[in-house]
Amino acid sequence: MGDTTVMRARTGVIESSRIIGCGVQNLARENVGKIEDLVIDLREGRVCCAILSFGGFLGIGEKHFPVPLTALSYRADDKTWVMDVDKEALKNAPSFDKGTMPDLRDRDYLGGVYSHYGYEPYWH
Repeated sequence: MGDTTVMRARTGVIESSRIIGCGVQNLARENVGKIEDLVIDLREGRVCCAILSFGGFLGIGEKHFPVPLTALSYRADDKTWVMDVDKEALKNAPSFDKGTMPDLRDRDYLGGVYSHYGYEPYWH
């Protein structure tokens, strides 16, 4: 495997279709899930998190994980999203069962999500 470039854009725009449905790998190139959705904070006009699916088989037992968008980077050479997390840390991350999304307007809950991944909440 050759060197790759991980892009972290702080400016610009990207279509949600280039994010939703894409695979996510950790820095060791292990698959850690797929981006299922983006959640938008209408009050702030920002994407508050991506919803990552992980685990299960054929959708059964699959867990969903809210992940700060700032925790994801794009690797252009293989069109994969990357996050600096190992599978064990993801297993212990805040999660929910498919179809039972928590109230992501709750800043205490969402602040805990950001804290788990080591990021400052965007509203601070």
